[in-house]
Amino acid sequence: MSQKLTWRANFACFAGRAASALSRMLGRGAGGMVGGEVALRIAPDLLHQLAAGKEIVLITGTNGKSSTTKFVAEALRSLGPVATNQNGDNMTTGIVTALMKNPDARYCALEVDEMHLPRIVKATDPHAIVLLNLSRDQLDRIGEIGVVENRIREAVDNAPHAVVVANCDDPLIASAAWDAHHVEWVSVGAPWLADSAVFPRTGTVVIRDGDEWRVEGSDVYARPDPDWTISDVEPTGRFLLVGTNGTRIRIAPGLPGRANRGNAAQAAVAALRLGVTSAAVARALHNVTGVAGRYQVYDVDGRSVRLLVAKNPAGWQEAMTMVTPSVPQLVIAVNGQVPDGEDLSWLWDVDFAALKKANVGSIIASGERAADLAVRLEYAQLPCRVVRSLLDAIEKFQPGAVEVLANYTAFRDLKRELERLAEEADHE
Repeated sequence: MSQKLTWRANFACFAGRAASALSRMLGRGAGGMVGGEVALRIAPDLLHQLAAGKEIVLITGTNGKSSTTKFVAEALRSLGPVATNQNGDNMTTGIVTALMKNPDARYCALEVDEMHLPRIVKATDPHAIVLLNLSRDQLDRIGEIGVVENRIREAVDNAPHAVVVANCDDPLIASAAWDAHHVEWVSVGAPWLADSAVFPRTGTVVIRDGDEWRVEGSDVYARPDPDWTISDVEPTGRFLLVGTNGTRIRIAPGLPGRANRGNAAQAAVAALRLGVTSAAVARALHNVTGVAGRYQVYDVDGRSVRLLVAKNPAGWQEAMTMVTPSVPQLVIAVNGQVPDGEDLSWLWDVDFAALKKANVGSIIASGERAADLAVRLEYAQLPCRVVRSLLDAIEKFQPGAVEVLANYTAFRDLKRELERLAEEADHE
């Protein structure tokens, strides 16, 4: 344990790690949240103590946090040991647990829930903050998008020493990062436009002209000139990241899709700012092929099951572009638990016609809210069967390729079930 910690902090870490281990032993979860909760009750300033002297990158935004965090963590490992919350425990307690697990790591890549960002910034004094995108997500927990932008803006304003790596194509992110003392603007695109019609700082309309945007009636607010751009995108997803400082890096992300190109680009900029070489960045981003089970393939009695996850309208729109074209068998699963957001009216904002363009084959609607989903799919002229249990839905299909597109808790529960089956098969 680091000698910088007080005796109370050392004891808090011991108790927190014990609570995490007990949670895993009892099958109650990975212990990422409970460990931090126990530790903070003993030492409320523990996060500040654990973060002291470390070089920290915080990653936040509505979509892509986990993937970008994995990219950043892998890149930083070329410099030394890294502490990271790789399972997505992105609130304060989960971040404390991540630092407790590796207290001597100099480098940290931490995914942060948007609403917790001000507190985490205050406690950790980060070297870099990566701001990905903003759109509606769990309105019953978080509130309207303007509330989220205000929280991120507050965090940026309280981090004068941090380099802010921000998506200049998203007006909401640009608004939050506008007053940053050190900002690196990255052009990664903003295909979901439904939530950025109004600029938060002025309350006036955002006017778009191709890739450019400006705020109506303002001589100040418009799309910032990017410091970094993506170009020469190949069908494989390989692209060239070009900086106005002359840096050029050819990157082939190990994760699929347009969104992950953007995630990789912003992760690369953050890693470069902490001293990772261009060659190490490119190598690390190529080597990331899965994130906490996402994009992973499981065998289920001869069915090759590939998992995709989406959490909100913007995320679903991107995830559908990652469905393999002409995949013969597809399960779409939706739950409505608290972590998902219990109000699923947003399903009607998602353009499921993207699946028609992908020419997918047979579809099964699944999950706790399978009936709601089935109605939406029928209106999108995507006939489907309804099978509430995800595992049963997979087993309804023939051996061969099956893809599963699920929201958060549906994905989480299925992943646990598939891992249990895999473990049982290994012991037979």
